[in-house]
Parts: sequence; C-alpha cells; structure tokens
Amino acid sequence: MRISLLRQRLHDLGAKPCHEDRFMRGWSQVCSYDRKSSPAATFFPLALRNELPAIEAELNGLARLRSEHPANGRENHDRSPADALRATSNNEGVARLLVELHDGQMVESVLLPRGGLCVSTQVGCAVGCVFCMSGRDGLLRQLGSAEIVAQVVLARKRRAVSKVVFMGMGEPAHNLDNVLEAIEVLGMQGNIGHKNLVFSTVGDLRVFERLPEEKVKPALALSLHTTNAELRARLLPNAPKIPVEELVERAEAYARATGYPVQYQWTLIDGVNDSDAELERIAQLLSGKYAIMNFIPFNPVDGLPYRRPSAERIAAMAYALNRQGIYSRIRDSAGQEVEGACGQLRARAAKARC
Repeated sequence: MRISLLRQRLHDLGAKPCHEDRFMRGWSQVCSYDRKSSPAATFFPLALRNELPAIEAELNGLARLRSEHPANGRENHDRSPADALRATSNNEGVARLLVELHDGQMVESVLLPRGGLCVSTQVGCAVGCVFCMSGRDGLLRQLGSAEIVAQVVLARKRRAVSKVVFMGMGEPAHNLDNVLEAIEVLGMQGNIGHKNLVFSTVGDLRVFERLPEEKVKPALALSLHTTNAELRARLLPNAPKIPVEELVERAEAYARATGYPVQYQWTLIDGVNDSDAELERIAQLLSGKYAIMNFIPFNPVDGLPYRRPSAERIAAMAYALNRQGIYSRIRDSAGQEVEGACGQLRARAAKARC
C-alpha cells in the first residue's frame, strides 16, 4: 500500500487536510481511534469515523511480528576505538525482528540502541553485494510506503523510536518514491527529527537529484566498502558504476546544504578491504569533508568465505583515521549472537516453510 492511496481514501471519506494530518500523526505515533466517543475520534467526519476500525485493521495487517531475536549483550553496537577491545555490554534492547507482510513475504527490522530502528525497503535486493544475504535471491518486490512506516509503528508498539535508518533489506534508491513518501510522513507527522532519518544508498545519481528537493531532507549514508573501482565492482556488482570521487563530492555537497554529515559505511572484510592502502586512500578522499566513517565488521553469512578482521586490526584502522582528523566509529551490526546478518533470519524462515 502506498500512503498516497491511503490519503486518497481518507479524502473520499470526507477528510480535510486537518483530519488527514491528525490521522497520520495518530497512526505513525501509535494512537488508537477505535473509540468513537473519544475527542480524537469525534474530530473526524462521520463517514471516516465509521470506517476507522476497518482502516486500522488493514494498517495493522501491513506488518506483523513473526519472531524476535534479542542480542545477548556480548558486543557493543556503537563503540569508540578506545573501547573496541572491551567486552562491556551496550546492547540492552537490541533485537532483530522478523516481520511478516500482508502477503506473507518477510523482511527484517532491527531495534537499535538509544531509540534507533533499522527498516527494510524491499523484499530482497538487486544490488547483489557479495557479502550480504539480502540479495542472494535478487529483488522479489518493492515495499509500499505504508509498509515501510508500518515497520516503525510495529516497533513503537514495543518501545520508543526516535531515529529511523533505511539500511535494512533492499536498496532505498531502487524504491525511491515509496521511501521518500515514508520519510515525509515520519518527518512531518511521525515526530522524528529530520536529521534522525537516515537514507542509505550504494550510490545512485537519482538520490542526489531528489533528496535536495524534498520537504523532509534526511541525513545521507553512503555505502563505499572500498576506494578501488575494480574491487567495488566485484563487491557491489549491480551498483551504479560511478567513480568513488564523484560520489564523495556529491555527498559532500548534500552534507553542506543540509548541515548533516555524510555517514560512510564500510563493511570490513579480512584481507579484502582492510589494507593500509585503503586507509591512505580514505584519508585522501575524506580529508576536510563533513563526514563520519562507520566501520562495520563483517557479519558471518552462511556459505560465504569471508571473515571479519581481528579486533586489533579494526580498532587500529579507526584509530588511524581519527588521528588524521576523520571521525571514525566501529559499528557492530546487531544480530551477531543470533547469526542474524541482514537477510539470514528471513532466509531461514523461508527455508523452514519448504
């Protein structure tokens, strides 16, 4: 379902802009209008009040919790280099959610520390990153904008959500209209600060054209993973063949225009993209840029030969960039403890159905 169709349905039931705004706020912030005598419900036109139970039931059916997989607290989600080798826990409340959509397809959402939530934008993915499980079966279908918001609503029924990152299953740039429609609702009616809506992409020129024009301008996360064009083509076989230098310059322009630093994503794979040469090139590319480098140690994926570098090497890489004035963090993907690298929970559930 697209939010534009939901808005049209409300309009057909007599809703004016003020009614539509109130409804969208109530849905995205998890308020119920099922009591017709409540002040909120009686605010709506009679025809809409009569349809509220059916509309709410339909929206509740867009995303249902299939299973929840909490982290056991053994690793931090977000650590400074100084803390990288410590075993202190910062994962309270972190969990992977296997979410079943209205048609039986499944995606994953992740409850993150400090009120964060990672949501999916597609069932599967067409980029085909060789280190990621999400795209192993290719793209199965797009998520409608209402299905994307419904993941936030589902999470908010469990706890507060103050930040949403679009980094789950799928490439948001390949579902741009639906993702931007969801971002507008979350930023305008969902009570989430615009800088706390993070649009992640492997790099697509449409992103740099559309985001500056939007009413809600999200922060940008750019998945680089390497500075070497040939290696990037192997790691991200279906990503646009845009030079890394151009991606960084376009991202920098957006960062300066919005006032939000670009979050560069770099999945660290032992012996693949963790060399000193890569470090030197990162330093050259990001020197003086309004940027954050997020190093994400590789999450083991069934059937793949890759592994994460040692904790010492990971910490050393972040430390080296920080010393050169490039703010770098180590971010462990939630789900290490449940073998939950993005897409694995869905893959196991799909296999169990067979």
